[in-house]
Amino acid sequence: MQTMILLLCTFPDAQQARQIATAMVERQLAACVNLLPGVQSIYRWQGQVEQSTEVLAIFKTASVLYPALAEAVAAAHPYELPELVALEPSAVADAYLAWVLAAAPPAVSSTP
Repeated sequence: MQTMILLLCTFPDAQQARQIATAMVERQLAACVNLLPGVQSIYRWQGQVEQSTEVLAIFKTASVLYPALAEAVAAAHPYELPELVALEPSAVADAYLAWVLAAAPPAVSSTP
């Protein structure tokens, strides 16, 4: 049975998040992307504690598309080390899962 994932990824601003999210939906690597602005991130980077205001993107796609989606997001991402965290929901409404799989069909080529 086909499943879906949620790929979490933060961006430095809404413009870059929107641009990459739109490209992934257009390429059918993601069915939908939610953008949540105003995320406060506190993290250790290169030995220092940093703080940033970021935009969190939640990409929804077929599980089998994770490698292609992660590669495409990483290639377009402005960060040296982008956050790419995939979560597999334990339960998804049947109708919503069917829509995600139809909107980001696993058989679609990941080439631009």
